[in-house]
Amino acid sequence: MQSNETQFQSELGRRISYAREAAKMSQEQLAKALRFKDRQTLSMVENGQRKLSADELLALMRATGRDLEFFTDNCRLVGEGAFSFRAGEIAPAGLNDFEERAGRWIATYRRLGYALGQPRKSLGYRLTLTARSSYEEAWAVAEGLVKEWQLGDVPAARLAGMTEEHLDVLVLYFAGVGVSGAACRLADLDTILINRGECAGRRNFDLAHELFHLLTWDTMPPARDDHDAPRGYSAKRIEQLADNFAGALLMPEQELRRRWDKRGSADLHDWLNRTATVFNVTASALKWRLKYLTWLTEVELSSINDKRLVANGEAKRKAPPPPLFSRKFFERLYRALDEGCISARRAAQLVETDIAGLAALLKEHGCKVPFDL
Repeated sequence: MQSNETQFQSELGRRISYAREAAKMSQEQLAKALRFKDRQTLSMVENGQRKLSADELLALMRATGRDLEFFTDNCRLVGEGAFSFRAGEIAPAGLNDFEERAGRWIATYRRLGYALGQPRKSLGYRLTLTARSSYEEAWAVAEGLVKEWQLGDVPAARLAGMTEEHLDVLVLYFAGVGVSGAACRLADLDTILINRGECAGRRNFDLAHELFHLLTWDTMPPARDDHDAPRGYSAKRIEQLADNFAGALLMPEQELRRRWDKRGSADLHDWLNRTATVFNVTASALKWRLKYLTWLTEVELSSINDKRLVANGEAKRKAPPPPLFSRKFFERLYRALDEGCISARRAAQLVETDIAGLAALLKEHGCKVPFDL
């Protein structure tokens, strides 16, 4: 096992290499900027075999245009991890800013795990689906998960908790920005991020959609910016499979068929809205599930007025959104605070609040407040 100092040098070297490549500099060019005698000296630094002096670190910052935290802050993801965002109308700069914020939360959780001696885990469970797989194959593996995880007739109610339990995936809820959901894959930690401001039905669908991406990343790596209308056949096919997987996971065919066969003469819009409420999905997602199952005729499909479809049937029983981040995240943060692995001020900064806000979040997640206000 590496010592903390060795681990720091190794991580610093990796970040230096990343900054150099991002600046489109060769090792010879950066070595000259740092006044090294040869390229091999920089190679040793990048491999974690040589330390930098304070003057050399300052020269490195000037040469690469990076600040000190870029190289030294272990609560940042730098040059590691792959993201895929379900993004709406958000500018590239805004998406980059959100990626940095999300990376900070994920890196914080991981670093505190190191400090507490909690084991690192990678996502061992993978799906063998490819872009050539059929919708029926995506449905089959989704419904297999419903049975394996015993999600019941309404899988949305238990999906987040069982994803964390069975896969050790970190599920985080965030606020704001033009992103509804995201997935982040690291060698030792996989994360799903969900916008808590979306309606419950959209949150559940995004969770299932991003879960598909994590489980198929090796065979079908998703685009970084996952728009509702992806470009190119391959990207479009991957998103269609993800949507079909999510639909089957949240609306199992057997239970859906039982309700469909009993719909009688009910107005189709009313039935969609009521049934969406039961499954805690959007009525639009339910419509598309029925379309792919070919249960809706072309006449029925064309008769549906999307303006009459509710978000997820919650109009009469809206529930408050989930708390920021997650209980799993805050349980680790609480333990780290309690054992002195992180200060309350630093923890508050990382979750983008003040000390009082940190205390409120701890309480909201059922954790004690291990510091005085």
